[in-house]
Amino acid sequence: MNSDGDGGLLDDPDFKEWAEHTRTQVMPMMQDSALVISLVPKGDADIKFAVELGLSIMLDKPLIIVIAPGQIIAGKLRMVADEIVDWDPDSKAGTKGLMTVLQEFQKKYPDA
Repeated sequence: MNSDGDGGLLDDPDFKEWAEHTRTQVMPMMQDSALVISLVPKGDADIKFAVELGLSIMLDKPLIIVIAPGQIIAGKLRMVADEIVDWDPDSKAGTKGLMTVLQEFQKKYPDA
């Protein structure tokens, strides 16, 4: 499949709908946000995560990335994150730890 507009990705109705949604809804929400909290998906690359990560970097938003305990992340992702939080949603201690990080982040970035 090519992407030059000759029956390729740019002509795909699903892609057009997704791109329009990203342009008209996701981007304005991110522009209006003081910070970005992003759950890093496990496994294969995730296009939604990639686009939102790219927008957060381009918009120079403070970025908190949340990973599963023991999850390995790319070194460059580590470099752009302002904070990295290990969070187990099934753990009360994990949720308390996430809240502590968010409170500390708020002190560090009062405008966020």
